Amino acid sequence: MKKILFSIAVLTASLGAAQDLPTNPEPGKCYVRCTTPDVYVNETVTVTIKPGYKVLKTIPATYKTVTERVLVKEESKKLRIIPEEWGTEKVTYVSKEGGNTLSISPASFGTASETIEVKPAYAQWELGAAAPDCDSGNPDDCRYWCYKGYPAEFQTIETATLVRDASASKTPVPEKNASYTKRVLISPAKVVEEVVPAVYDEITRTVLDKDAYTVEEVVPPVTKTYTKEVLKEKGGLTTWKEVECSLVTYQALPINWNLGSATLTAQAKSIIDTRLLPVLAKNPGVKVELASHTDAQGSASSNQDLSERRAQAVAQYLISKGINSSLLVANGYGETKPKNRCKDGVSCTSREHAVNRRTEFRLINN
Repeated sequence: MKKILFSIAVLTASLGAAQDLPTNPEPGKCYVRCTTPDVYVNETVTVTIKPGYKVLKTIPATYKTVTERVLVKEESKKLRIIPEEWGTEKVTYVSKEGGNTLSISPASFGTASETIEVKPAYAQWELGAAAPDCDSGNPDDCRYWCYKGYPAEFQTIETATLVRDASASKTPVPEKNASYTKRVLISPAKVVEEVVPAVYDEITRTVLDKDAYTVEEVVPPVTKTYTKEVLKEKGGLTTWKEVECSLVTYQALPINWNLGSATLTAQAKSIIDTRLLPVLAKNPGVKVELASHTDAQGSASSNQDLSERRAQAVAQYLISKGINSSLLVANGYGETKPKNRCKDGVSCTSREHAVNRRTEFRLINN
């Protein structure tokens, strides 16, 4: 866009009506159209990447050994003449009590996704080229404005879902039995009776002290926080602002870029802070073009890419300093706009090539 110079001679009623130019301009002054930008704020969105679940641990059953005194021969009487008659009897006892064993089925998961809006749709005014059938000698008389919309940007995030939680199942362990034989009196002795004392013995058996059980541990969910832009205040109010005429033409931003690099050094950031930020602070709401150029050494495609990345690096630094991104236009021109004769095929000195390696800025109409 070219600077707009107003004078008494060119400020006619028809021109003002056609381009919505500022009223009561002063001769020799320069004006730019300012549009209040959309104001965005960052909001954080927390997404559950993996849900919480529980883990079950099995604690096995414990047993203890006990000793018991058992009767193996009952008290009896013995006859001197007619001896007693004895028989046998089998006695069954539990040698090991039954219990349970536990088996664990772990939790299982599925996959899913969640789409979030990381940047909402927006629109802005853009100045189009002059109409080809313009009758005026001034190309600015036939330019037109277009309100161009840009779609929202989305990001899809992979997440996990809990299909089946962990569970435990019991398997019975049967008890174990054993037996012993004891003698029993069938008939006592007769005539002379003698007391035969009972006979005792000790047996050992394993009993259940504490049955198997599970201990539950809770694994918390895994979350991740994302940042998205949200429109806080809609812009679009248009005004005209008087600016220094020198600022509507390209001004040098003397950044010494490292060879092949688009990374801002501390010195480059200091130059932006002292040279460009004060201009933007003095002219709030005015749009600025950031233009980066290279020399003709190297391929045209690599030079174009390098110039675009350098212009974007300056824009991103300004955004980090609080400048609204809608007020910044970052353009890379590669080797297409040399300031001297040093084009492809022309032999030039290092100093002549250095003239074309430059970064500039200028105030432009919204």
